[in-house]
Amino acid sequence: MRVAVTIAAVFASAFVLLGGTVEEYAAKVASLIDPAKLRTLGPRAANPRVQKVTYWLATARAERVSPSKVADVALKSVGMTNALAAQLTKAAMLRNITIAERLGCLDSEGLAEMRKGNAATVRKGPYAGDQLSVDHIIPRAVVPELDHVIANLELMPQRMNSRKNASVGARQRDLATKLRSAGLLSEAGLLDIIRRR
Repeated sequence: MRVAVTIAAVFASAFVLLGGTVEEYAAKVASLIDPAKLRTLGPRAANPRVQKVTYWLATARAERVSPSKVADVALKSVGMTNALAAQLTKAAMLRNITIAERLGCLDSEGLAEMRKGNAATVRKGPYAGDQLSVDHIIPRAVVPELDHVIANLELMPQRMNSRKNASVGARQRDLATKLRSAGLLSEAGLLDIIRRR
């Protein structure tokens, strides 16, 4: 009888940990995307946070809590008042759930890794077996100031990321223009990107 009660208590506590409201999930995400905290991190230290944000948003979705609403509340709570900055950051976070899902990384093992900020294993597609890494859309080597900008960070299989060099194309220039308009990139950073071919 006592064992049955203990097992029931374990299941109940697990449900409480997974189940949550928009506000509860947003609090988890906000602590990971707060620009003030991100600015204090060392090189590439935002990468594990991208994995964790993806975990929390995917978990929210599995619990029928809207990741879009979670992102909105999280962005508001960290004081991201620039509408374009919030839009770009939210789009990046939601895109990362889609990428992780398409690559088969949202299974129980992958989610367990991502919750700790680690890379999940890609299970689907031509990169199956790779680790799920975090890519800087605009390369860190080109504009180091974007190292911790969530809107510039995207999940990608490790082999694909390793082959990507510090080149700048139309996608990077377009994003740079938007990041500048959103106040997430300096004028000097934008000029560095525009000058590169």
